[in-house]
Amino acid sequence: MKPVQFLVVAAGKRSQAIQAELMAWGHTNLRDLPWRRSRDPWLILVSETMLQQTQVARIIDRLPRFLGRFPTPSACAAAPAGHVVKEWAGLGYNRRPLNLHRAATVMVADHQGEVPVELEALLALPGVGPYTARAVRAFAFEQPAAVVDTNIGRVLARLDGATLSPRKAQERADELAVGQPVWLWNQSLMELGALVCTKRTPACKTCPLATRCRWRGSGPDPATGSAAVSVPQARFEGSDRQLRGRLVAALRAAPVAMAEVALVLDAPTDRADRIVAGLVRDGLAVEDGRDLRLP
Repeated sequence: MKPVQFLVVAAGKRSQAIQAELMAWGHTNLRDLPWRRSRDPWLILVSETMLQQTQVARIIDRLPRFLGRFPTPSACAAAPAGHVVKEWAGLGYNRRPLNLHRAATVMVADHQGEVPVELEALLALPGVGPYTARAVRAFAFEQPAAVVDTNIGRVLARLDGATLSPRKAQERADELAVGQPVWLWNQSLMELGALVCTKRTPACKTCPLATRCRWRGSGPDPATGSAAVSVPQARFEGSDRQLRGRLVAALRAAPVAMAEVALVLDAPTDRADRIVAGLVRDGLAVEDGRDLRLP
């Protein structure tokens, strides 16, 4: 089967040169990662959800375990949401497993238990944003989709020597993807950002696109503040985010008596009440009589 191509207008000469040079590099430099060996849409959706601000090494270890327990959207939807949250321990951002469970429930109800292929249907799934939706289309279905994650956003801004708005970054990604094999193109551009055009120490001298780059390490970094490029988060130590995570970790072990939440969190009662209210509102905890438990 021939690779699916983007059926849009031809790219300009500079873009064509970027395409040729990146594809030549990508053919021999992609890491062998488990999710790159599969076109299973559910595996791709789960792995992309895990990869959001979580180290690759940790996901290599945890992805098989998660899929062993929840191998399909139907299996995930059939389990209590709390079981999915428990299995997510150590992977951060507890809203993500909850959204995966909600998305799986929608797939069972509306898509015969399958991950949908159309962009609009993917975007309608709980927790699935523009990047994840396009990643599933490109990496699972090899359908036309140019993805823009933090690595690609950084590469695009530096190539053009300009800070890009979300709309401009997507337009630029779409332009560069013209006529390229969907899967390999997106993986190559992403890998370039992960391995070469890194945030702190870009290897400009060995970059395959160095002669096409309008920044090349000279002057202020145009990737700073550009679309999709990660920014430093607010202090975690002592934050409500930390306390939310601490309480969810406790709930993974066993329900917690409402009267003991402040003690578990080592926080004043009014702050503990605020943390509880937020978790309940977000669907990550349920008040069950005098106890608080996972859903």
